[in-house]
Amino acid sequence: MNFKAEHFQGVKTRDQLIEIAKKHNIPVKKTLRKLKYEAELRLLQSEFVNLQKWVAKNKMRVAVIFEGRDAAGKGGSIKRFKEHLNPRTSRVVALTKPTEVETGQWYFRRYIKVLPNPGEIVFFDRSWYNRAVVEPVMGFCNVEQYDKFMVQVPEFEHLLYEDNLKIIKFWFSITKEEQKSRFDSRMENPLKRWKFSPVDMKGQELWDRYTYYKEQMFSKTHTAFSPWIIVKTNSKKTARLESMRYVLSQFDYEKKGSANITLTPDPNVIMRYHRSAINIDI
Repeated sequence: MNFKAEHFQGVKTRDQLIEIAKKHNIPVKKTLRKLKYEAELRLLQSEFVNLQKWVAKNKMRVAVIFEGRDAAGKGGSIKRFKEHLNPRTSRVVALTKPTEVETGQWYFRRYIKVLPNPGEIVFFDRSWYNRAVVEPVMGFCNVEQYDKFMVQVPEFEHLLYEDNLKIIKFWFSITKEEQKSRFDSRMENPLKRWKFSPVDMKGQELWDRYTYYKEQMFSKTHTAFSPWIIVKTNSKKTARLESMRYVLSQFDYEKKGSANITLTPDPNVIMRYHRSAINIDI
């Protein structure tokens, strides 16, 4: 059982709240963790509003890329990032499979068209890095296409960097056991069943191939101007908060810190990729 609105009527102290929880057999620790999470989320989202205003005022272009295995929590995090932002200067990009025309074009062209405009923040729910991991694992590209992409992507991102486009690349890292648990949960919940696809079903079966291509991607596309940021996501809520802190920590925007919440990400959850780093989705 969870707290209901009537439980909070007349409550003024923590002790009173705990007494109500005991009376109605409500798990106190779980509820307090949820309340703490929601309070922190609200404060971080208010900081994001300030960041967005600053980005718009200074005509900056910001792209935040969310990559990771299926069910790692990318979409849920993007939802919290964007929840209270002005839709005029923020949007989410989640491209479907290429059209027949797009397959005959330069691979990056379809992504160039959706890059942020001046004053805009764009959140990519997967990106051009589909060709680095998902496509070779699932056989959606050939060896020549893959090899060409891996050579071109650092050059492509360097051009964007030189053109003053800020890119933040997140890899949401999840364990095999947690991924299976989330898949099972999706199948049991009729409101989430739409998220489950045949590609998801292959995620567990092809886990090691995903790992191989993921490591190849890191080693060849992690650069000083466009580094990979690893986010441990076995705890969805922690991953959301810490990835938000990381993005906020990258900018010196007006009214930074006005929400009176720490903007320094937890190094046990957020870290730059390094060959010696231990990832949980190995």
